[in-house]
This record gives sequence, structure tokens and C-alpha cells, in this order.
Amino acid sequence: MVLGFSTVVLAETTNNVDSTETIQVLGESYRNTAAKKSLEAQETPQAITTIDSEELDQRGVQSLNQALRYAPGVITETKGGAVTMYDTCSIRGFSSEQSYYDGLLLQSLNGWNLQPQINPIAMQQVEVFKGPTSILYGSMPPSGMVNMIAKSPQQESNTEFNIATGSRNLIQESFDSTGQIGTSNLSYRFIGLAKQQDGQVDGTEEQRFVIAPSLDWQVTDDTLINFNLYYQNDPEMGMNSSLPASGMIYSNANGSTSSSTFAGDTNWSSFEREVLMLGYKVDHKFSDSWSFLQNARYTDSSLSQKNTYHLESGFEETTGDLSRNIYSTEEESKGFVIDNQLSGYVYTGDVEHNLLFGADYQKLEGDSVYKEYATSESRFYEFNIFNANNNLLNTNNMSEVYEGKDEISVEQLGFYFQDQMRWDRLVVIAGGRYDLYKSKSTYSDAYGSSESDEAHGQFSYRLGALYEFDNGIAPFASFATSFEPATGLNADGNGFNPEMGQQVEVGIKHQTADRRFNSFASLFHITQTDSLTYNPDDPWGAELQGGGIVFQGVELQGKMYLTESWDVTASYTFIDMEITEGIDDLEGTTPIYVPKNSANIWSNYNFNRGSLDGTPLSAGVRYVGEMQMDGANSEMVPEYTVVDLSIGYDLGAANPSLEGASVNLIANNLFDKKYYSCFDTANC
Repeated sequence: MVLGFSTVVLAETTNNVDSTETIQVLGESYRNTAAKKSLEAQETPQAITTIDSEELDQRGVQSLNQALRYAPGVITETKGGAVTMYDTCSIRGFSSEQSYYDGLLLQSLNGWNLQPQINPIAMQQVEVFKGPTSILYGSMPPSGMVNMIAKSPQQESNTEFNIATGSRNLIQESFDSTGQIGTSNLSYRFIGLAKQQDGQVDGTEEQRFVIAPSLDWQVTDDTLINFNLYYQNDPEMGMNSSLPASGMIYSNANGSTSSSTFAGDTNWSSFEREVLMLGYKVDHKFSDSWSFLQNARYTDSSLSQKNTYHLESGFEETTGDLSRNIYSTEEESKGFVIDNQLSGYVYTGDVEHNLLFGADYQKLEGDSVYKEYATSESRFYEFNIFNANNNLLNTNNMSEVYEGKDEISVEQLGFYFQDQMRWDRLVVIAGGRYDLYKSKSTYSDAYGSSESDEAHGQFSYRLGALYEFDNGIAPFASFATSFEPATGLNADGNGFNPEMGQQVEVGIKHQTADRRFNSFASLFHITQTDSLTYNPDDPWGAELQGGGIVFQGVELQGKMYLTESWDVTASYTFIDMEITEGIDDLEGTTPIYVPKNSANIWSNYNFNRGSLDGTPLSAGVRYVGEMQMDGANSEMVPEYTVVDLSIGYDLGAANPSLEGASVNLIANNLFDKKYYSCFDTANC
């Protein structure tokens, strides 16, 4: 639960600020969206979900995971709600472990823990683009992608301060200031945040500091340059460990755990991360028809982790004793991404062509030093999860027993083309892309070294069409392919083949003329070959490849404005997913993190009269059906239903001297429902 207080400082005589801040359009034929296109989502022959800044504020989201909780077809917090150091989710059944920020990949260190996170204080909106997007972004799972659009400088002056407190001793302060610098052609934005909170589990803490300045330079009427910086320091990131399902999800006569039970040790467990990103955009309009955009970013990041892990064989179910292994990682990476786009439109007869030509490049180099330790203290290994004591390890009695170093490099070069054609009410999108992808991993320890060196050349394409009728109904269909390089080595020491995917989708979108009601219904069918699957007999060993995954599903979403003050958004997703071939022991099984049914509803009401004038009230219910607990489908993770609530009040409505100040109360999981996520029966 979070209680927040905010004040807005406005320049000159402005009395209000539009809460749906305008997104700056970079070029006549380009919008900084997940689709790199000028068409609105309603005109696009594919499913797109947009979460705007107003909804992010209403729900008081603290992470990208939380922002995606009400997106149809998305399952969030796949590592559990207590693990906050990752933004991991699944989209339409497939894991989506890498996200995009302003259209550029947030690079992660393959196979390890280091990946940047963007705090919601810097997000203007979030987009979920459903289906393969490899033709625009290269390597990608077949289910889609998530793109966060950054808050950008605005010419209208506005400064907002926020102070929040809440559950688990939350203390958070933030500010967001933007405006034109004097009468110059420069506009700025400066965002900052400081946060401290106890972790969900005993003996852990979360701390975060963010600074995100940006500057727009309108060089001429036709040229805009943006410089941006994002710095985040996380001295404490809670925990990164799990517990056995026995005594948690299903009962154990010998004892039970709680949502605050910690499997680590306070004398050892720690997680620190630091991320610096420096970027720029150059947008130049050659004419009314053609423009060029270059978008680039450099990232320097590091992570230090001290932790414990356990195996299924290390848990004694009859006593609750858990044998833990002690380890640490020191990870660092440096990366660069750049995207060049030439966009314009031409006419051939009555057909308008919105053309996009692009070339992008990314490179990342990094390494991780992994160590394991032993201790002479037997009491550490006699840890009991039903009577957890997190103060057992004396680090003076530890000795290093293993060290390995993984040196990683990734390089990708892609060339793409897209044509968005409009003929009267018919919209057709066609495009293709060719990627050259290279990755190398050299792992060395006292026993020698092994090397994985992969190089792939891959062509991806898509074709889609949508027709808009006079009554606002727009049927659409699309076909798209994807590829996703698979890093690491198989059990024989050989590299993996890329995972290949394709999706067929048909659906209907509808929007009334007054825009008071919009909806979409979608049927999709996705196949993936050479899929990687965790080995249920050895979840810590090499993954299995060769399987084919087929799944189909239905997505429904609608938003209705019942009155000028009341709107309701609801969605439902059904997914039927199955491993069909290639791995004998797993044929016919369903992967983890895939509920057959999920649904949610969110409603906003704004009081506009009486003593409650200026009070927004929002509430939501989200349902996630049961999921498989492990790759072998031996147990099920229970379904859950969670209720969220948000209520605010404009203090200026009660007292004009408080103009610009508001107070908000936000409750996530209002009724304290316990729900779970599992990797296997030993790790939930």
C-alpha cells in the first residue's frame, strides 16, 4: 500500500496540466513506437496494447512488471513478486526477457543476471506489440515485445514533486521538471528519484537512486537533436532466491513457509547494480515527404551478487532441512546500439506508400566471474525453512572452492524495409529484414576452457492487411516470422540453432465515431521450431533443443466510456500451448508460465461535484489461471485473483491555496492474496 503526496509548480498563469501529455512526433513519417510507423494502433493489422502515463500514475507502478499487469496476454513477475531485480514476463506464452527503451534494446548479459531496468518515473507510456517483430528489431521471440517510451522535454514549463510512504517502511521522493530554457531553442527535462523500502522477505532491503536529464535542441525548423542520460544506482535489490513448493503451495505435515521466508543469509546475501546510459537522437526533415532519424545509445553497467542456491536433492521434505550452496557473481558489460531510419511517403495512383528504410547495429561485450564457496560451519547447512534462521553464516569461516569466468560478446547488424500502403479504406503492411548475428562465449576455470561461437544470417518478413468500414469495424489479418539466437552449449558441447517462429493472426478492431468505445478480438496461431526447453531431469544442466511448440489462442479487449467521468477496460486471453515434437520426454506437455485462462478489468471514476469534486477513484481485478509447475508437468501452480485500488484527491478543490497539490492512496493486492510462481517443484 502506498500513500503519495504530489505538488505541481506551473509557470506563468497556467492553471492546469493535461495529464495525457502529448508525445512528441519525431518526423512526419515516424513515431517513436514499437512499430516504427505513422499509423495509429487502431489502423494497424496487429494487436497493440498501450499503457499511458495516466494509468501508470493511477496504479502507482514501481516497475515495468507492475505496469504490464493489466495488459492482455501478458503474465508478469515470472520470478515471483518478491524478486524485483528483473523485468521478466511472458507474452502469449513465450518468455520476453529483454525490453526496449525508446525503440532501442536494453542489452543484457547473456546467461547471467545483469540487465538494465527503467524506473517508471522516466516512462511516458508503455507499448506491448503482439506477434513477431523481427522485421524491425531482429532477434525476437515470436510472441512480441515491450517498448517503453521515455518522457521527453516539453516547451510548456511544468515541475512536479512527489513524496510517498507505504507498506514495508517505504520512503520515496521524486521530481520531474520540464520547460523551455528562456527564449532559446532549447528545452529540458530533469527527472530524479530516491527510494528505500524493506524487501518482502525477512532481512532484505530495496534502495534505488535515479537521475534522468534530457535536452532538445531545435537547431532549425527541420532539424531536432535530443541528448539524453539515464543513471540508476541500486545499492540493494532485495533478494534473488526461491523456496520449495512443499510447505508453500501444497501442505506439508511437518511445517510451512510464509511469504516473508528467506532462503538466504543476511551475513552474505547482497545485490548491487549500477547502470549508465548515454543517448542521442537526430531527426532531420528533408522535405514535407521525407525525413531521417538516427537513434543511438551507449550503456555501461555492472552487478555484484552474493547469494545461495539449492537443488531438489538438497531438500528433506520430512524435516524441512535445506542444503544451500554459497556463490557470488561479479558482472559487467558495455554496449552500443544505433538505429538509422529513412522514412517518407509517395503516391502511385490512388495508393499512398509510407516507406521505411532502416539499418541498425548493436554490440555488447562483458564478462561474469562466478565463484562458489564452502564453510566449515555445519549449522549453515542445517538450515530449516520451517524455522528459518537467516543469521547462520560466519564469512570468516568461508573458503573459495571454485572460480569460473565467462567472457561474452554479441554483435548484430540488420537491414530492413517496410511499406505501409493505404488505398481508400484498405491498409496493407509488407516488410522484410536481413540480420547478421554473431555471439561468442568463452568460459574458463581451473579445469580448462570451452567456447561457444555462433554466427547466423537470417531473413524475416511480414505481411498484414486491415480494412476500415464506415461503422468503425476493421477486420485484419497478418503473417509474420521471427528468429531468436540461442546462446550457450548443449549437453554435447555444441552450440544451439536459432529458434524460429511464425504467427498467423486474424481479428477485428472496432472504434465508434465518438471514440467512446473501442475493442479488438484476435485469433492467433504460433509455431516455433528448434525450441529450447529446460531439462526436467536436470534443470540446472544444459537445456534441450529440437522441440517444436505449437499454440493458438484468443485475445479480447474492450474499453468503454460509460459517462464523461466513468470508463471501464476489460480483457480476456485463452492460450492452448503444447510441445509437439523433437523431445520425446516432453511431447504433449505445456511449458511453465502459460495459464490457459487469464482476465482482468480496470475502471476509473472521477467525481466532479460536491465535497468529492476532484476525486479520482480507480479499481481493478486481475485473474491468472493455473500454470504448470515444472517442465514435466508433475504439479500445478494454483490460479489467483487479485484486487487493486487507487483513490486520489485534488487538494486545490478543497482550498484554492493548495492549487496543484494532490494526495493519492494506492493499494496493490488489497486483500493480501498469496500467489506463486514456479521454475520447478524445488524453486517457487
